[in-house]
Amino acid sequence: MESLQGVSNTLFIPLAARVFASKKIPEYFYDEKSLSMEKYIPGDRIQKKSSEYSFMASVARYYNMDHIVQSFIAKHQKGNIVYLGAGLDTASYRLHNHSALFYAVDLPEVIDLRRSILGEQENERLVSGDIDDTVWIHTLNKAFPSLLVASGVFQYFTEDRVMRLITNIKTNLKDVELLFDAANETGIKYANRYVKKTGNANALMHFYINDGIDFARKTGTVLLEERVFFTDARRILAKKLGLYTRIAMRVVDDKKRAIIIHLKIN
Repeated sequence: MESLQGVSNTLFIPLAARVFASKKIPEYFYDEKSLSMEKYIPGDRIQKKSSEYSFMASVARYYNMDHIVQSFIAKHQKGNIVYLGAGLDTASYRLHNHSALFYAVDLPEVIDLRRSILGEQENERLVSGDIDDTVWIHTLNKAFPSLLVASGVFQYFTEDRVMRLITNIKTNLKDVELLFDAANETGIKYANRYVKKTGNANALMHFYINDGIDFARKTGTVLLEERVFFTDARRILAKKLGLYTRIAMRVVDDKKRAIIIHLKIN
């Protein structure tokens, strides 16, 4: 684990957030598998340098994406749920669904770590490789529709790289949707401050979206949904969170500093 640097090392931050939420606010987000993985979080630097709000931002991303994935599975019954840059995400365990086929795509060293910590479920495939390559695409069962999920991934890309990836998806897949989170230009600046604070200065973020409709138009895709992060969190948790966290969530939602984008690719 000590050899993982830069972007790869950030996979422990969302794990710490899932553990935090499962202990403090299980009525909003509970992840039994992540709790069992707490022992793998290196040291206590992440916990010491992370605020309640930063953990909430990470968990709210999972909360919203899980709901959209569940809706996709309910609609199609059979389908490919592909996590790009999967890291140590535990969605295939959280969702408790055996009708869909889950794929976890990431760099070889991350997949090796994932396999050693999480193993591989019967309806899950671990795929080693770069997201930019089309090799992972050819591992999918193309008889079924696909939902590609990039959770906390595209921020580390340049816009050109995201555009090329969408072009590759268009060229090689049919009946596919893409789900990812993004910050706007202001949100990226705040996020980079946090990444530096937690000791990952080599994993700064670049990609942002100021307007989901404009991005869909630019990529020749259809915007199925754009949603802010904290609508349900603010309702369900009310005053259970600290004042600063509640204010920050309100501001981020009102100014759309963090959004979930759901696209129909073709």
